[in-house]
Amino acid sequence: MSDRVFAAIDGSQYSESICDYAVWAAKALDAPLSFIHTLDNHPQVTEPDLTGNLGLGTREHLLEKLSDIEEQRAKVAREQGRYMLDAAKARAMEAGIADPLCLQRNGTLVETLVENEKEMRLLVLGKRGETAHQASGHLGSNLERVVREMHRPLLMVPKQFTQPKNVMMAFDGSKTARKGVEMLAKSPLFEGAACHVVIVGAETAENRSQLEWAIDVLESSGHQAEGVIRAGEIEETLRAYKQEHGIDLLVMGAYGHSRIRHLLVGSTTTAMLRNAHLPVLILR
Repeated sequence: MSDRVFAAIDGSQYSESICDYAVWAAKALDAPLSFIHTLDNHPQVTEPDLTGNLGLGTREHLLEKLSDIEEQRAKVAREQGRYMLDAAKARAMEAGIADPLCLQRNGTLVETLVENEKEMRLLVLGKRGETAHQASGHLGSNLERVVREMHRPLLMVPKQFTQPKNVMMAFDGSKTARKGVEMLAKSPLFEGAACHVVIVGAETAENRSQLEWAIDVLESSGHQAEGVIRAGEIEETLRAYKQEHGIDLLVMGAYGHSRIRHLLVGSTTTAMLRNAHLPVLILR
């Protein structure tokens, strides 16, 4: 059953925000919450091979010391992860979540999340992890791989939590986008939020029909809804609309599967994620 909200936490500056958005989502969806921390045991830096310059006895001693160091590093990482999980659990329980589940797993983040995907209703994680460069324009490599591999809705969050009140859907009339509008309309996650639908393209009869359909679906479910068709470059147009209307959550489709669709959609998704300073709900 895909009924749980999962929150992937680490030692990054996003961890508290991840926790708060996960709590908000779990409460809105009336879903159980799981925190997950992954221990990647692959060494981040390759140790220099000095064995050719050492005598046999010294070499064995060095290898023993290196093994001890790696074992100690793994032990510290496990303890640190448990402390983070305990802190996240306490924060969630203070916010009203009953007994959230804490999981610690060995392996890469992507592998671990894919293994647990069947249980997910929503995955929450930060824009960058603890090992990523902190420049504002950088997108964590783990996040990009997760978006490509996962088949569940994913909520990428910024460093500070703000409960969404004005939601914008980047809409292109595709099957995924239409499903996204229907999900927005029905999901308790967006109850009480104003919904904005934006089509970036020409003012054609087809685009106008698609926009009217989306507005009708949202209004029929009780949402305050409005929409526009604007010509221009996708990222710049959406950014301008976001600033004009105080948008605090963006909903968009993820990478396509074909090579052509990847070029058209994948690059836009990556650009929007890289430059976003607000939460982005990514639909598959």
